[in-house]
Amino acid sequence: MSAALVQSSCDGLRLVARGKVRDVYDVDDRHLLFVATDRISAFDVVMANGIPGKGKVLTQLSLFWFQLLGDCGPNHLVTADVRRMPEAVQVYADQLDGRAMLVEKLRILPVEAIVRGYLSGSGWKEYQQAGTVCALPLPTGLTESAKLPKPLYTPSTKAALGAHDENIHPDRAAQLLGAEHGKAVERFALALYARARDYAAKRGIIIADTKFEFGVDVTGRVLLADEVLTPDSSRFWPADRYQPGHPQDSFDKQYVRDYLERIGFDKNGKGIKLPQQVIERTMAKYVEAFRMLTGREPVL
Repeated sequence: MSAALVQSSCDGLRLVARGKVRDVYDVDDRHLLFVATDRISAFDVVMANGIPGKGKVLTQLSLFWFQLLGDCGPNHLVTADVRRMPEAVQVYADQLDGRAMLVEKLRILPVEAIVRGYLSGSGWKEYQQAGTVCALPLPTGLTESAKLPKPLYTPSTKAALGAHDENIHPDRAAQLLGAEHGKAVERFALALYARARDYAAKRGIIIADTKFEFGVDVTGRVLLADEVLTPDSSRFWPADRYQPGHPQDSFDKQYVRDYLERIGFDKNGKGIKLPQQVIERTMAKYVEAFRMLTGREPVL
């Protein structure tokens, strides 16, 4: 496999942003180019080295979900075929092929729409302290990784690179988004999660939680944006090994998080270079999840 692409370089296009994983370029008045690099972040910190091919797996999995979930509502995807993109993009085909999406320009909403079907991560930590998740009360006596009575919409703020997201109550999200968009995002996110959860269950994967991003077009419509239901934005658990009461095996970047916890990583510091074993094991988990969900091999 080729070396990791940790930063794209499309000098003829205006760079709009470099996120934790994606580089975003301005293409024209109506379109942006999203490039999924091989960067990996954990605890909102980008690691010093990447995972070769990871961006291609993320892109192909997002494309799969965009198609499968299309009847839940509109999304921002125009094309992922570089040959169908403007000539200004095509000149970078060697760099972009398999990891780029041409998307509609939207006003991205300033809230991450997290949906939880199971009690894990920051939700479990809050529940232990207060019996709530995002200040939403839950029944007493739940254990770590327990299935929730119903999926919860638990939004968070979107922190700048290097800062940490903050879980907020749905009412606070509605204040930030406006009542109409707040309700639309909540309904959209819950519908997407339910559809994806039911599909994944038939393929042997539990989607414990996931986060969606949404934007608004010039007509005021809310559209699904960014990546969708990838190992970077979701917790995927193997259904045949699920046992509540403790952390679960996972197909996502939890392996990286666990490694960093073991070595006492400074979550407020800079990213470190991950050892080769962690890179290979994490990539293997991403590929396995892709195979199980799609029934095919990713093109790397």
